[in-house]
Amino acid sequence: MKHSKTLTTALCSALAAFCAASAAATETKGPVTDDIGVLVIPKGAPIQIGAYWVVSGADSALGIDEKRGVEIATKDQGGTLVGHPIKLSVEDDGCNAEGGQTAATKLAANPNTAIVLGPACSSAATSGAPILWKAGITDIATATTAPKLTAPDRKPEYDGFMRTVYSDIDQGASDAKYVHDVLKAQKIVTIHDGSPYAQQLATVMDDNFKKLGGTVLSQEAVAPTDVDMHPVLTRIATEKPDVIYAPVFVAAGAQLLRQEKETPSLEKVPLIGSSGQMAPDLIEAAGDAVVGYRITYPDVSPEAMGSGYPKFVDAYKAEYGEAPISGFHANAYDGADLAFKAIEKVAKTDASGSTYIGRKALRDAVLTIKFDGVSGPIACDEHGQCAKFKPAVYEFTNGDPKTFKIGVNPKKIWP
Repeated sequence: MKHSKTLTTALCSALAAFCAASAAATETKGPVTDDIGVLVIPKGAPIQIGAYWVVSGADSALGIDEKRGVEIATKDQGGTLVGHPIKLSVEDDGCNAEGGQTAATKLAANPNTAIVLGPACSSAATSGAPILWKAGITDIATATTAPKLTAPDRKPEYDGFMRTVYSDIDQGASDAKYVHDVLKAQKIVTIHDGSPYAQQLATVMDDNFKKLGGTVLSQEAVAPTDVDMHPVLTRIATEKPDVIYAPVFVAAGAQLLRQEKETPSLEKVPLIGSSGQMAPDLIEAAGDAVVGYRITYPDVSPEAMGSGYPKFVDAYKAEYGEAPISGFHANAYDGADLAFKAIEKVAKTDASGSTYIGRKALRDAVLTIKFDGVSGPIACDEHGQCAKFKPAVYEFTNGDPKTFKIGVNPKKIWP
């Protein structure tokens, strides 16, 4: 989302406050000395794991699915870590910059927050991650894919940010290849909603499509809350594209999908969506217009995931009475597992039963840990990128939301 002047001022104020409060100098507590601060957990007290996801509104399936993945990881951990019960504290970020700022500020204000998981949306991470790191808190995101968040030239305030999900640098390249090589498109129009996720993915796709010899006729923008898409679609119709690529979220995606079919000259032009629309709510909002709709997405078929994925899905179904409701549950499980492994690596407990965790040591440990996760291999580079992209395209086959099941509706059609 584009930051308003008010949001920018508030964010700067929040960052300044936490910068002053954060540990800027070496600190020693008990057996631990750390460059930016030491968290002390008294005997019997919980290890407090913070989290922020979108858990309400049109995109709530995205965050709820990830929250469930973390809950299963916590259960598999036995509910305890280095002798302390695990307490998960979740904030709703609304999948936007304002919500990310508010959620991160609440989590950072708790001096007992050991580490934070999430968010799901890049807009929330863009505003939230710097607030957390100014408080010395490491943030492991579970579905945020905007390339700039883990780019080599990212700003120092993102040094505490990592993610157990791919970068759209890779998805954008894959999407361009699918549209150009498989759909045989030569001319496209892209649409984004102003969010870091959609805008950066559309830009990467555009750049790669041009490299393949294709033409990008225009780059259009809508707002996530827009209801009337006819003006932008009518304008696009005059350009006569072969494909429209719109990596937006559920609400805007459903409106585009419904109204494109009503727009003269666009009735048969393929509209291609992306990861932010993998949810039963899209079917609910689009109705029968969703049938035949394709979205680019990471391959989450069992054969593409880690060896522990089938067992994890069984646990998910047993716990929640349904199959996964979105596609990043495994990334969230692995984010929690990474956090647990890092805490186990650096935590030290004294004779009284109190546990000490160096905050910079914890961040550094996250960057060094490697393991085979349920989503696939997890290994972070120096910029916090810990997972790779496995490309796929899914197609919706039924307009009944009750039929939503990844792999069935929508079904994988490529590769």
